[in-house]
Amino acid sequence: MSVRLKLTFSYAGFLLLAGAALIAVVWVFLLRYVPAEAITLGRAPGDGRGQAGLFIPGRSDLWNAFAPKAALMLALLLVVGLVGGWILAGRMLAPLRRITAATRAAGRGDLSHRIELEGRRDEFRELADSFDSMLARLEAQNAEQQRFAANASHELRTPLAITQTLLEVARNDPDRDSAELVERLHAVNARAIELTEALLTLSRADQRSFNRERVDLSLVAEEAVEELLPLAQKRAVSIELSGEAAPTTGSQPLLLQLVTNLVHNAIVHNLPHGGTVRVATAAGAQGVEVTVENTGEELAPELLATLTEPFRRGTERIHTDQAGLGLGLAIAKSIVGAHDGTLTLAARPGGGLRATARFPAAPAP
Repeated sequence: MSVRLKLTFSYAGFLLLAGAALIAVVWVFLLRYVPAEAITLGRAPGDGRGQAGLFIPGRSDLWNAFAPKAALMLALLLVVGLVGGWILAGRMLAPLRRITAATRAAGRGDLSHRIELEGRRDEFRELADSFDSMLARLEAQNAEQQRFAANASHELRTPLAITQTLLEVARNDPDRDSAELVERLHAVNARAIELTEALLTLSRADQRSFNRERVDLSLVAEEAVEELLPLAQKRAVSIELSGEAAPTTGSQPLLLQLVTNLVHNAIVHNLPHGGTVRVATAAGAQGVEVTVENTGEELAPELLATLTEPFRRGTERIHTDQAGLGLGLAIAKSIVGAHDGTLTLAARPGGGLRATARFPAAPAP
């Protein structure tokens, strides 16, 4: 049976039961004032004509008069319960039909459909709003995955196309200097390997397939700064490291990759000369955090919202030799999310970027 039919029978059964209980109460109440046998009182003295005798019915007489009307009333209640229950159940289940239609549309791949249920905020309205929010998130994630797949395919095809071109040139010109060809092939291959490793890191962070251990963000930040110090010196960028112990729980290699990406991004996208990068860690009651900020060009607010998307680089920085793959901040966001943290990007007054990664504090050892 359908849910509507079950609810109809439930409504009708409840109404019939309530009516029967009410009739039973009336019957019991009447029995208190009705004798077991019928009584006929004699004529009362009066004027010459007298008065008719008073007839008091017994319980059998009461039953013969009461039972047909009670049965008729119960039959009427049953009909009213079935018809009214069917109508009420239909109205109550109308939002579920809309939710079912939206679910089927989503199952067919239409994630743009929304229920948009009107009316008061009851359980059905909350369910419909939650479902709409879920569809919105799925639609956004699906669009992001499609963009990521297209961009990844393009990025992976580029070094392969360059390699093929170099090999065709070498085949058509056997006398060409092979050392130059090998050097260019090595650079293209290194970039392809770097891109593949970045994609693997991003996938690993998204799947949360890593072991968790106690990690001090201050030590991770120190290691990342030491690793990137030669690059900072080459670009005439000074690095300032400060802060306190900030223990959290997670993957040490992934957290190191996170801080390394943030510091590398701060060094590369800095002032041409005399830039500064500040790295600081902190611990508080709400958790621990690592902050990386740098001097640089002023960033438009609409650009900040796109920096963590895969293969999105800051405008006017794509063609530099250190522009990177466009995956640094995307990987950082995925690593932070895999550790139940948040990554906040904010433009600094006067230019530059401030990136803050916050994590839950590790429990006391």
